[in-house]
Amino acid sequence: MGSNNAAGKKHTSIESLKNDTTQDSNLQRKLTKRHLMMIAFGGVIGTGLFVASGDNLSQAGPLGALISYAVGALIIYTVMLSLGELSSYFPNGSSFGEYAHNFISPSVGYVVVWLYWLNWIVAIGSEFTAIGFLMQRWFPYIDVWVFALIFGIIIFLLNIFTVKLFAEGEFIFSFVKVIAVIAFLIIGVVAIVHKLITHDFSFSYTFANFYKDGVFPHGLSAVLMVILAVTFAFSGTESIGVAIGETKNPQKVMPSAINATLWRLAVFFIGSVFVIATLLPSSEAAVTKSPFVSVLSDVGIPYAADIMNFVIIMAIFSVANSGLWASSRMLFTLSKKKTIPAFFGKTTKRGIPIYGVIFSMIGGILALLSKIYEPESVFLLLINVSGFATLIAWMAISLSQLNFRRKFVREGGDIKSLPYKTPFMPYTPIIAIILCLAAIVGSFFDVEQRYAIYATIGFSIVCLIGYFAQTKFGKKDRV
Repeated sequence: MGSNNAAGKKHTSIESLKNDTTQDSNLQRKLTKRHLMMIAFGGVIGTGLFVASGDNLSQAGPLGALISYAVGALIIYTVMLSLGELSSYFPNGSSFGEYAHNFISPSVGYVVVWLYWLNWIVAIGSEFTAIGFLMQRWFPYIDVWVFALIFGIIIFLLNIFTVKLFAEGEFIFSFVKVIAVIAFLIIGVVAIVHKLITHDFSFSYTFANFYKDGVFPHGLSAVLMVILAVTFAFSGTESIGVAIGETKNPQKVMPSAINATLWRLAVFFIGSVFVIATLLPSSEAAVTKSPFVSVLSDVGIPYAADIMNFVIIMAIFSVANSGLWASSRMLFTLSKKKTIPAFFGKTTKRGIPIYGVIFSMIGGILALLSKIYEPESVFLLLINVSGFATLIAWMAISLSQLNFRRKFVREGGDIKSLPYKTPFMPYTPIIAIILCLAAIVGSFFDVEQRYAIYATIGFSIVCLIGYFAQTKFGKKDRV
């Protein structure tokens, strides 16, 4: 009887966590499944696919690039399965910062949130300049800063009125990207089939790019380095978890949206790389223009460069829009934990954490200024740090889910009662953690990445010092 009472108390503990996190804010639940999917696409489908895929292909070779993107897809797949269980059981806007706080440590949750905030702030800063340079293709006599200013104002306005306005803007930006990728895949498959038919169904000729320079032309080490780059390219998918606190019917919608998003991303990324690898020699993929432009131009699509320039601009709008929204919600999370000033948790009548939006916008501008006025190496360091911040967030999600499931079972919870159950437990989160750690360890072989790891550790230590100072040297650091 005594053990049952104890178990009951523990179960009440996890139930109280659920109650606390489901009633955490004045955020308005206006998002639907289609919004969630486009938010995930918005965070991940960008220059990492439209531009960097060519460089990855040239380094790893066709087969190596496909392997790299498959590994990246596996990592994000395992992470998102864990996020699905947590977000459907704790449908709150604090998302994985809250999960790390409750199931790892409050101090770890604090660091994870700041790292993830930094990740998006750097992304916003980089997109400000990128759009200016892209617009100069059509308006070469207008300064980059003019377009950056206009772009920044639009993104800011989309984020300060209602979450529905943000979501509809994100839907439009992401929809353009999705249509572009689908069209590219259709055109690419037709071109491959045409190439096969016109050469007497010669598979050796059609797929010659996969072996003519060797299976791994630059060795396995190049493949490992590309896996790291591809892992960073998938970052942003997890932002769907931040939206849970502003989603209608989250227990039902979130698992469905995650499942639908994962397989589409795998098809988009791996399918696009397969088409590019088949139709474009890897030696030509390393040029500065997008490999999408090269392939479309080769198959005779008119104005391919202008079309892709427009698509990439929409991608940049989408990434920055998601970034400003997600970073403001990270500050909202910290304010609710009383670890930063409470005004960051204040919302407008329409449920917008306005001070978080403003502060995050200022952070993006500062990141932009670091790119303009400081040595290029400083901004590159920030970019690399933001990549590692994402890996840490992914590991935090996976470890939080593993600890949650153990605690839930230990306290007598019924697995069947979970709105969404992570499959292949406990292997799913363990695989995710191991693969993320492997990506970090592998980065030590690159000097620039190595310094970024040191900088990430340094930033985390500063966050920890701030946390323990704020909580009177860690006296409140208890789960």
